[in-house]
Amino acid sequence: MYDNPEVIMGYRTLLRDHRGLLGIAFLAMFTSSLGQSFFIGLFQAPISARLGLTAGQFGTAYALVTLVAGFAMLRFGPVIDWLAPRRFALAVLVTLLTGVALLTLSPWWITGLLGLGLVRLCGQGMMTHLGNTLAGREFVSLRGRALGLVGMGTMLGETLLPPLMAALLVWLGWRQLWWLFVLALAVFWVPLLLRGSWPKAPGERPSKGQHRDGPRPFREARFWQLLPLLMILPVTMTGIFIYQARMTEDLGSALGVYALALTGMGLAKLPGALLGGRWVDRLGPVRLARLYLLPFALALVMAITVGGHAGVWALMVGGGLAMGAQESIATSLLVRLWGAEHLGTVRATLSAAMVFSTGIAPAVLGMALDLGASFSMVLVGMLAFLAVGWALAQGVLASPEAQGQGPDES
Repeated sequence: MYDNPEVIMGYRTLLRDHRGLLGIAFLAMFTSSLGQSFFIGLFQAPISARLGLTAGQFGTAYALVTLVAGFAMLRFGPVIDWLAPRRFALAVLVTLLTGVALLTLSPWWITGLLGLGLVRLCGQGMMTHLGNTLAGREFVSLRGRALGLVGMGTMLGETLLPPLMAALLVWLGWRQLWWLFVLALAVFWVPLLLRGSWPKAPGERPSKGQHRDGPRPFREARFWQLLPLLMILPVTMTGIFIYQARMTEDLGSALGVYALALTGMGLAKLPGALLGGRWVDRLGPVRLARLYLLPFALALVMAITVGGHAGVWALMVGGGLAMGAQESIATSLLVRLWGAEHLGTVRATLSAAMVFSTGIAPAVLGMALDLGASFSMVLVGMLAFLAVGWALAQGVLASPEAQGQGPDES
């Protein structure tokens, strides 16, 4: 491990002493932008045209490859529990590069969709998995701060890339722009792969035919009790993003206000991540898990009761604060309950569950809206989901494993 459990250092000292490992995890989180929905969405029209798909067909295909990527996470995500992180990163980068090549260069739609699936799997899936697992496993008393810092890589991508890509599209085609981004990432990845401060393999690879020891989260009741709490933000914010036009109309606001509030959400993630990371280290992940959704719950109440521009701003800022804090809280909580040595397995299972749920959520919300529900009623449903998820998790959060010294803290 990279720190003394009895020494609590600030962010400045953490950056000074461990910038090599933090740089690797941060770059992995930033690289995940290549497979994130916000990035692919910028190029939806030209990608659809290249693959010969209508907007509706592209949406269906996107959902299908995302679900397949979720299943692949269950298979390949746990590998990080025994494979050397440098080799894991190299394999993910090579597969990601293959996906970009298939998506941008292949003349056939089927291989283009395969490329899109690989980009989703290795971008949003495996790169995020690598960054969070490294930060969550290699630090003990500094885990919250480390996770908060590396999470800013995702925030940087969300804030920087949309306006930058929109500006560059004036001069470059979308395929040239993708390869320019890949080359820019290679400038940072190549030196890190050659001379970076990589940790050693955390465990031994199971023998061929041997069942790997460790948790099987889908077979544990406590995982299912905890899952709704951790899925609330991904599910509800996905619905808000996709049905933004209907939301602003029903709340009496406008898409221009939503666009500005979206920037506010990105800015709110920064204090959410930094303060959340600090508080996880000081107060523990269990206490924070009970409290971090409060800003979003208050935002939902305000949007339901007040509506208008204020309601839209509340949803974006409240959601941003909670989203910024969630990763450091969730990963630290998984380590407390299942141990750092099994973090790859448990995080991969959680990531797959979130992929499945965020793929299904838009369809469920869409059916509710088609049946005549107003978006205010949808927000009431989201608030009810939040309350039920919070209540279900309390038994796990009060358990001896959560309250006592975790496996990593002994």
